[in-house]
Amino acid sequence: MDLNLTDEQHAVVSAVRSFLADRCPADVVRASEPDGVDAGLWSAFCQLAGPTIGVPEKLGGGGASLLDLELVSEQIGGFLAPVPFIEGAVAGRALASCGDPGSRCLDRLVAEPSTVATLALRPAEGGTATLVPYGPVAGAVVAMDAGRLVLVDDGGGGDGVSRANLGSSSLADLDLRGPGRSVLATGEIARDAYGRALDEWRTLMSGALVGLGEAALAIGVDYAKNRVQFGAPIGSFQSIARDLADAATLVDGARLLAREAAWAQSEDEEQFAPLASMAFLFATRAARRASNVALHVHGGYGFTLEYDIQLYYRRAQAWPLRLGDPRRATAHLADALFGPVGVR
Repeated sequence: MDLNLTDEQHAVVSAVRSFLADRCPADVVRASEPDGVDAGLWSAFCQLAGPTIGVPEKLGGGGASLLDLELVSEQIGGFLAPVPFIEGAVAGRALASCGDPGSRCLDRLVAEPSTVATLALRPAEGGTATLVPYGPVAGAVVAMDAGRLVLVDDGGGGDGVSRANLGSSSLADLDLRGPGRSVLATGEIARDAYGRALDEWRTLMSGALVGLGEAALAIGVDYAKNRVQFGAPIGSFQSIARDLADAATLVDGARLLAREAAWAQSEDEEQFAPLASMAFLFATRAARRASNVALHVHGGYGFTLEYDIQLYYRRAQAWPLRLGDPRRATAHLADALFGPVGVR
């Protein structure tokens, strides 16, 4: 396994970082609340990396690997960019894997990359997909409904009502039985395709959480260097320095796991599912720990809306919950490693 970045990957990371540093300061993140999306930023971002960046070139996409997408996701998380990159990239790859049924929608995403495509992270109940990321603005939704992998492609901007949440994410419950519905796959093929899409989402969200944790620590370290108490910077106090160092170690470990999971998707498929779950669980822990430590370094100031660290803290808690209770993620990892409950 070689996780050293190629020159091309370094160039992509640099381009995305420069773009977001220029176009996505904290003021833009704040302005996107509570809806959690900035249409102008997304439209501009699509010039670099739209929803079809991970689609094979023969289908009109960018041909990026999952590792390439994970590297972009790290930058998305680092700047808390309010854009539907992760869900869009995973939905685009799911459509590409289904052949003809999703080709018309895929062609539209290639032609109109700013169209918001998303993946419903929870199987539908009674024809309704709940808490769909970017559901309020989605023009195309890939979802699992009654054993079928379906596409709802209305070409519009979504009609769900945004659900308020701690992380100011764009979430909505969507009716999957309306116009524009088509079946992409059924039975075991549908389950495998949906499971693979969820594992890709776990991997890319892990990257975003790594970026979030790293950025939160940078904010905490900067504050610790400049805040003086008892005649010395508080960063020189052993307890504060220790907590920051421990959190930094967690974030580094999460980065390694996220990139290894992304690498395994194409190089060691048998290990992809367990590694994706490991990366997601560990990155969740690392991001929450890093943002928590950085917030408390600020003392009482960290809890006020005027300080940027609270933006990171809230999202570290909320982003993983898009998939549901983290305890379910632990059970999913156990199934991936040892088989479902009841299998001997």
